[in-house]
Amino acid sequence: MVKAEAGKAPTVPRASGDWHPIAKRWFQSLKDSGQAQFYEQSDWLTAVYVAEAMSRNLSQSKFSAQLFQSVMSAMTDLLTTEGSRRRARVELEREAGGEDPAEAARVTLMETYRKAAAQQ
Repeated sequence: MVKAEAGKAPTVPRASGDWHPIAKRWFQSLKDSGQAQFYEQSDWLTAVYVAEAMSRNLSQSKFSAQLFQSVMSAMTDLLTTEGSRRRARVELEREAGGEDPAEAARVTLMETYRKAAAQQ
């Protein structure tokens, strides 16, 4: 792997008010996503382009499967899905303090069942 110094901290563009609501929510979700810490300015501008293409496709009367595939491919390049992050060997971890109590209880219960089954 060749390493290079990163550029200056990127400026995150604003979502366009003209975009389809789904495209706007997707773009805004990138700001809160862990993989965004790796984004350079060019990645953010790629995301703008993807959101624009997504918006146009969702706003058309006839949905384009080819444009959908292109959007999904670009979203993969931006590591926006769990599968794409796994393929790139990027694992995002949540802080323990931000854990959902109900989910923590389910995990604890499943761990108890697993231990009980192992003892039988």
